[in-house]
Amino acid sequence: MSTATNSSVQTVNGFSTSIDKIPVLSYGHFQQKADEYNKRPGAHCVTYYACAVDNGYQFFACFADDETHELEIVSHQLINKKAELLALTKEVPSFHGYEREMAENFGIKFLWHPWPKPLRFPHDATHGLKISQYPFYRIDSEDLHEVGVGPIHAGVIEPGHFRFICNGETVLHLEIQLGWQHRGIEKLMLNKPNLLQKNILAESITGDTAIGHGLAFAQLMEGLAGIEVSGRLELERSIALELERIAVHTGDLSAMCTDVAYQFGSSVFGALRTPIVNYTQSWCGNRFGKGLIRVSGSYYPFNDVLKSRLLALLDEFIERFETIADRTFDLDSVFRRFDDIGTITEKQVRQFGGVGMVARMAGIKRDVRWSHPSSGYKQVPYEPEVLTTGDVMARALLRRREIEKSIDYLRDLIHKWDDVKEIELEKPRRSIKLQSNAFNLSMTEGWRGEICHSAITDKNGDIINYKIKDPSFHNWMGLGLALRDLEISDFPINNKSFDLSYCGHDL
Repeated sequence: MSTATNSSVQTVNGFSTSIDKIPVLSYGHFQQKADEYNKRPGAHCVTYYACAVDNGYQFFACFADDETHELEIVSHQLINKKAELLALTKEVPSFHGYEREMAENFGIKFLWHPWPKPLRFPHDATHGLKISQYPFYRIDSEDLHEVGVGPIHAGVIEPGHFRFICNGETVLHLEIQLGWQHRGIEKLMLNKPNLLQKNILAESITGDTAIGHGLAFAQLMEGLAGIEVSGRLELERSIALELERIAVHTGDLSAMCTDVAYQFGSSVFGALRTPIVNYTQSWCGNRFGKGLIRVSGSYYPFNDVLKSRLLALLDEFIERFETIADRTFDLDSVFRRFDDIGTITEKQVRQFGGVGMVARMAGIKRDVRWSHPSSGYKQVPYEPEVLTTGDVMARALLRRREIEKSIDYLRDLIHKWDDVKEIELEKPRRSIKLQSNAFNLSMTEGWRGEICHSAITDKNGDIINYKIKDPSFHNWMGLGLALRDLEISDFPINNKSFDLSYCGHDL
């Protein structure tokens, strides 16, 4: 499933490639490749990271072409650890996070980087700065003032600091400082020898996306081990992923109603979320789906009883959901707080590399379920919903449409499952043998957007590098841009309309 050329390896989602087949380009050639993909409307960089080798570093990048549904893997090297590289960010802004992270982790200097600031503040960062020394952007003026929010917040949420530069109530600039807590997930993936321990780590990356990250991990391990799971298990995994999407989107609509003081909508949407997560709990024993996704098999196979209960639940849910959704979106007070607030453009999204909902609400058809399908999405094609206005209304309306779409899609998945349900599922394996000297990349479309896990093995088949990318890695920049020229009181609804992850970013 992979094809080598002189300048890259073409592959597909979840398929392993020999490290020896990945061409090592000159840095100039790599820059040309990155610029070429940046100019393609349907392409973007999925991941870009460095690995320490001998006295230098080897860099791996994967570019996704949504129109051809292919992934292209390229590499380049830096032989001398003290050498410097010309920053790609100056010409391709979406690389800013990748380069900032590598500078922070390895001390690699990227010359002419326009925003060379720490990204995550891991405990072993090379820059030596304390998080209290973060170099915030400043404007010297007697007419302007700064407002700091966090890192400790009034609600029970994770820490993050927001620094506003305001002219009166108008926000001129918002800078978001993350990196306040870390669990060292990527290093734990190397240090934990047990497959189950790694699986549990994956579904704990972001608590609200246990199924999304758990599935990315399982597909990655199965690809590295050459394990082909049954079509039935693939369908069941997609059913779980869509249930996670419905639950979180419904909860977000509840929270957005809270932020615009529409208590009735908040209460009803919140109540609608409960039977969805309760169903997941009845399926696997956990409301968030922990334990449901395991490598090569399942301890909780879908069955006819679960099928009947789910179909009845969906029928009841959609009737109640449509009633409160119609009422909410027709309410003038809600419309005025959602419409034309927090707008970001398609051009901006392409510049910062936005993924998932943030891309689709601004006119970009970027959805792994469609562009690089895995699991049940290979058997039952999915067509994404795309809006164009890029504002809070688009982010709210996209949630509604995706919930409705997911319910119809779940029925299609269940119908397909009926055709193959006689196949008996395997139990998850306790240990697996991974391919040696291999590179693999696995993507899933979580409810926030594109999740990417990547791993590299050595000659013994042991994992020597594990890389994780949550969609929040890209999309926090979108929230900062959305606040410009708005009143600071618009921050809560904008923040909730993005609903990004702190721990998914900090890792």
